[in-house]
Amino acid sequence: MAGGLIALAEAQKRLLALATTKPANSVGLLEANGHILAEPLIARRSQPAADLSAMDGYAVRAVDLPGPWTVIGESAAGRPFDGAMGAGEAIRISTGAIVPADADAVVVQEDTGIDGATLTLTGDGPARPGAHIRRAGHDFTEGALLAEAGTRVDARLIALAAMAGHGTLSVHAPVRVTILSTGDELVAPGTPLPSPAHIPASNGIMLSAMLQGLPVDITMPPLLPDRLDIIAAALADHRDADIIVTTGGASVGDHDLIQPALLQSGGTLDFWRMAMRPGKPVMVGRMGDAIVLGLPGNPVSSYVTALLLLLPLVRTFAGYQHVLPDISQARAGTTFPANGTRQDFMRAQIDGGRLFPVSSQDSGALSSLHAADALVVRAAHQPEAAPGDLLDYIALRSGA
Repeated sequence: MAGGLIALAEAQKRLLALATTKPANSVGLLEANGHILAEPLIARRSQPAADLSAMDGYAVRAVDLPGPWTVIGESAAGRPFDGAMGAGEAIRISTGAIVPADADAVVVQEDTGIDGATLTLTGDGPARPGAHIRRAGHDFTEGALLAEAGTRVDARLIALAAMAGHGTLSVHAPVRVTILSTGDELVAPGTPLPSPAHIPASNGIMLSAMLQGLPVDITMPPLLPDRLDIIAAALADHRDADIIVTTGGASVGDHDLIQPALLQSGGTLDFWRMAMRPGKPVMVGRMGDAIVLGLPGNPVSSYVTALLLLLPLVRTFAGYQHVLPDISQARAGTTFPANGTRQDFMRAQIDGGRLFPVSSQDSGALSSLHAADALVVRAAHQPEAAPGDLLDYIALRSGA
């Protein structure tokens, strides 16, 4: 700790220990999209269930190559040939159709000529027995493990589950998140500002946008003024949420009312203030069933602490196996100064695979946050980094 401040790693550990994974529900495949599997996905059938043709052409016996053959029937997708093949006979076959039991190769249509019922080989033909045939169970077999519990459901997994015989999936229930924005200076986005003392409220919609794509049910009440009784009542009203996130009012000024409001409404405080920059005035507590996460009001501080605390907390509730941001490495493109007593998360851009700090590191500068590709992670008391030194960073853009 630095001067009584809690380190980020310890804060994450204590915060995530408060969360309990949401219970499992069986829901339809489309409804499961974006949620996390609560149980392993096991195949209920084999795919394909029978040998299928991979091409349009003719099913033949390899011993009869190079032909000619007499075409005696057809096997189409959903309408298999149900007779028997003899020597020198062929079956017209479509892609995805069942290969007749007596056939062991498919001659592609482009390598053949047809005159009435007589089929001749005009090209190279199949190179070997089994050519152009998808064998039964080639993709997966009944009873196979297709996805572990903890896997995020997406379009690919939904298609796999459907093909494996599932119409529903067992997933963790959505995480209920309430976002409370406090401050007399705040005005709803797009609303004319009454005076230069007012600012648009950006944190609530920013946090809501950060949670998009996660399995959450978000409640965002109207903006709250700096009144202890109103903030305390709002906290109490949302005590049944899984997470109450507040922005603003988490510091020590006369108008920083989140902590006293929490205590007045019957909540409890777990810890307050972290040894990180930006984001020092973070508060964590309990209000009924809800975990209360008080984030700073400065928008960059709110974003960084949400990335490091709120998103991991939601992922823990939702059943993710990996909840913390991924740490990557790249070389410094310029000098990064020695760090002080708090862990620092510096906004940076990636150019030519190297990291360069953005011009402004002010915690209220949203333009520099938007311009950044990464947050460079600088440990407390870390010495100056010279150009070419390896730096840890968290990517802010996909592919960064």
